[in-house]
Amino acid sequence: MKPYTFLLLASLLLSTVGCVSKNSYQQKVNETELLTADVATLSTTTTELRQEKQILQADLATLNSRLVEVLQENSQLQRELLVATATKERQEGNLSLHQQRIDALQNKNQELQATVEALNIALDKERVAREARLAQIKHTYEELVEALEEEITRGELTISNLEGKLTVNLLNQILFDSGATQLREEGKKVLKNLGDVLHRFPDRALQIAGHTDNVQISSRLAERFPTNWELSTARATSVIHFLQQEADIPGNRLIAAGFSEYQPVADNSTPQGRAQNRRIEILLVPFASELGE
Repeated sequence: MKPYTFLLLASLLLSTVGCVSKNSYQQKVNETELLTADVATLSTTTTELRQEKQILQADLATLNSRLVEVLQENSQLQRELLVATATKERQEGNLSLHQQRIDALQNKNQELQATVEALNIALDKERVAREARLAQIKHTYEELVEALEEEITRGELTISNLEGKLTVNLLNQILFDSGATQLREEGKKVLKNLGDVLHRFPDRALQIAGHTDNVQISSRLAERFPTNWELSTARATSVIHFLQQEADIPGNRLIAAGFSEYQPVADNSTPQGRAQNRRIEILLVPFASELGE
């Protein structure tokens, strides 16, 4: 190769190498600048991210703290809810029990009202019936007084109507001799007239009650009548036999009773009082079947 050709080639080669190195360098410089910018950008971004992380961590701590508070509040609310539920159930139970008591009292009140109404009806019926009985007894009393007017005038008997209790009183001196149980003729006449009148009132039983004074039985009568009990009962029985046999009063209407000295109507300390206490009482009373009703 010619020398000037070699030189030319060398020059071209050096020129080419120089151009390539210069371009690569500039490219690297540019890349470095870009990388530097990227690093700066990344550094800035990292700083910002760290700041955001700190902020987020602070927010997270705040949220965690709030979460704890919320959980505590929720727990408290749960406890309050349980207490409220228990209180409500207890109140509902008390209300139910109270209502049951009210219902029971209302039922009891209704029963009492029904009982009161029934009693009022029964009392009204009893009042009407009692008024009717009293009116009938009054009418009977008036009939007896009218029918036995002569005997009453002569003092052989008296008739009383005390609180609906109709009684014919006969003194023993009209009916019996002293210490005797056999009827006197005068007493038989009185009883016969009385029996004729008592036939008018077949709806009433007749209780024949004997009474004495408090003088003890004499020794001559003690064998027959140890006490006044026996004497009072025997005289009542004598009157019953006469009314049944001589006045045709049915035996189912007759009741014998002896009261001895224990129902006096006068003072036994005087002869007059003892005379009043020695008596036979004939009470017009309801039949036992009526009393049972």
